Amino acid sequence: MPMPTASAINPPRFHHPRAHRQVTLGEHRVGYEFRRARRRSIGFVVGTEGLSVSAPRWVSMNEVDQALQAKAGWILRKLHEQRERSDRLQAARIEWRDGTSLPFLGETVILVLDPRVTGAVLDPGGGGLPGVPSLTLHLGLPQSASQDQIREAVQSWLQRQARRVFEARCEHFAQALGVRVRRMSLSSAATRWGSASADGSVRLNWRLIHFAMPVIDYVVTHELAHLREMNHSSAFWDVVRSVLPDFERSRGALRDEVLPALE
Repeated sequence: MPMPTASAINPPRFHHPRAHRQVTLGEHRVGYEFRRARRRSIGFVVGTEGLSVSAPRWVSMNEVDQALQAKAGWILRKLHEQRERSDRLQAARIEWRDGTSLPFLGETVILVLDPRVTGAVLDPGGGGLPGVPSLTLHLGLPQSASQDQIREAVQSWLQRQARRVFEARCEHFAQALGVRVRRMSLSSAATRWGSASADGSVRLNWRLIHFAMPVIDYVVTHELAHLREMNHSSAFWDVVRSVLPDFERSRGALRDEVLPALE
């Protein structure tokens, strides 16, 4: 008989930092933010801080409690998802030092401070053991380099690689789709992976370079498809599907994966 896990013995508590009400949903005690709002029905939002509930002034708290119980399954599922995402984000924080690893084109790269080299040099290694990263990025920095120096050197290298890869993929898919890219530039947007303008300008987030090539190809194709269909209609998705029949898989990876925190 398996031993119960810690979470089964002590279910995780969910407490919004501005919570002033609590409710028991299943075996979980949930502290939630509550406010009255000009709306027609009770609203539930599960964000990074926790559960927020808003209700019209004429709705009683008893009705709010009943609505919470009715939505308990959905609320708990979303709270667990947010908790797991928060844990993954915390685990993705990078300590910028010799030996740190980060994703590059879907693989793991180990940073090596090596004052013998100039700039940054990627060593593909020699195969190595299964599951052991074989890529090393040699940075022309001394062992005494600060975390800021290491981060800036790595980020600069990643952006150069992003421009090289994105330009090649834009050229490839522009020919396949029969469109013309007049200008490709890198973006550092916090919430967008890419954008396209009717004049043929395409912007791609340089942090896509962390993902494997199928994900990069999906974003490139998505933006280039906008040069034919400036919308998200069924015709647009047909354009994407014409060159990437299984694009849904890459779109899911783009949504679910957590990138390293480069700050």
